[in-house]
Amino acid sequence: MREQGTAAVKDVHPLPRRTPVPTDHPDAVLDVVVPVYNEETDLEPSVRRLHAYLRETFPYPFRITIADNASTDRTPEIAVRLAGELAEVEGLRLDEKGRGRALRTAWSRSSAPVLAYVDVDLSTELAALLPLVAPLISGHSDIAIGTRLAPGARVVRGPKREFTSRCYNAILRSTLAVGFSDAQCGFKAVRRDVAERLMPLVKDSGWFFDTEMLVIAERAGLRIHEVPVDWVDDPDSRVDILATALADLRGIARIGSALARGTLPAAELRRGGEGEPSGGLVMQLVRFAAVGAVSTLAHLLLYTLLRPVVGAQAANAVALLICAIGNTAANRRLTFGIRGPGGVVRHQARGLAVFLLGLTLTSGSLAVLHQAVPSAGARVELAVLIAANLTATLLRFLLFRAWVFGTRPRKRTGSAAT
Repeated sequence: MREQGTAAVKDVHPLPRRTPVPTDHPDAVLDVVVPVYNEETDLEPSVRRLHAYLRETFPYPFRITIADNASTDRTPEIAVRLAGELAEVEGLRLDEKGRGRALRTAWSRSSAPVLAYVDVDLSTELAALLPLVAPLISGHSDIAIGTRLAPGARVVRGPKREFTSRCYNAILRSTLAVGFSDAQCGFKAVRRDVAERLMPLVKDSGWFFDTEMLVIAERAGLRIHEVPVDWVDDPDSRVDILATALADLRGIARIGSALARGTLPAAELRRGGEGEPSGGLVMQLVRFAAVGAVSTLAHLLLYTLLRPVVGAQAANAVALLICAIGNTAANRRLTFGIRGPGGVVRHQARGLAVFLLGLTLTSGSLAVLHQAVPSAGARVELAVLIAANLTATLLRFLLFRAWVFGTRPRKRTGSAAT
């Protein structure tokens, strides 16, 4: 299941700013892949229906690629015949099974700026296809997915499939904290520049392929557009639900482990200009100062409450530790625009190292005060603590920006220019 080695992910660079797709593309603007395995019954009527729909409604050049992954029935013959009869249809034959392998191969070979795939049974109403790809063509989004679980979707399927789908997506949300609603709908699209960067990071070659791609894209801060779809279950589906569910659970465990260890370089893909909240350095400073002001007030309040109980030094240490954890979490989200659990343990560990700096400065300041003025009262102590915190603020910001969250500017290559 793991085709890509670690060497493929060593050289990861941020994506350039998103721009509209040129609609005067010399080749197809959209390449719709139909991955198939032993679909001799459904292949021809589905492809002809998809082809007719695109010819009638899609305003740009398109291509349909039948990606046959090692079928053993008449599917390859039918694909060849359709490619000969329909100008916009091409066939692709693979010697190994795996939907992810089929999509990776077809998308890697395509020159179309927008890549999509649909299940061969066309369970999803095709009226959603243009709303699916329009945000990618316009430059609004990076990936688009059909969803059966969002308001506005209309779904007809049996209770077993409904239960399985909802459980799977609930597991994804609870274990990987994903924000997208439906990972399994076989109706997705991605910009080619995004796919080229994401696919080397995706290990799976089966049914978990597109879920893994979505998780990595979300961790990279890429924009995922969701389209509620009308969907009717195919009662003749060939999917082995139990085997697929077990493989998906293994995939979730693998991705979760990689995120926890910080070995998945998803953040390195963050688009230029989208790695930080809007406004750049100035707005970062404003947000950092606001978070710092709240943290300082919380620190002083906690210190005042704890000092009569545990003494000055212990009260300062406990108050600073509590506020440091909250400060790191707030700056992670509000100042540096990082969402989701990916890297949170690493960020908090580094934030605690910065906490030690603040502890050294503030505790050292108190020690010097008590040495120089043994009779100093609580008001003097508070004044000294405020001065020490202000002194540490600039160093804390610089360390947060350059080390804790790693948002220092990167050198751009020519291809990454915005």
